[in-house]
Amino acid sequence: MADWPQLFQFGQQMQGRLQQLQHDLADKTYDVQAGGGLVRVTVDGKGAVRSLHLDPEVFEGRDADLLADLILGAIAEGQRRAAEALQQEVRRMGPLPFNLPL
Repeated sequence: MADWPQLFQFGQQMQGRLQQLQHDLADKTYDVQAGGGLVRVTVDGKGAVRSLHLDPEVFEGRDADLLADLILGAIAEGQRRAAEALQQEVRRMGPLPFNLPL
């Protein structure tokens, strides 16, 4: 039989730790480049785009579809890095401190 008060307390502790982790990661940023640095994107720890820089050279002799692909690729890579950082931090939290009976 589960120790419900202990299980509830553990759940609250984990929720607090995850909220703090999300808050800490939201302040971090990840800079990503695409097209040899012609497109630069900064993404925060939540995966939101904070800034986008397009080198004027990116417009020379390129079509709009290529430019869109470069932008989307840079955003996707930034979001992947942010998600990976969150996963690493959650893994660092370690295993459960006790075996929870089911």
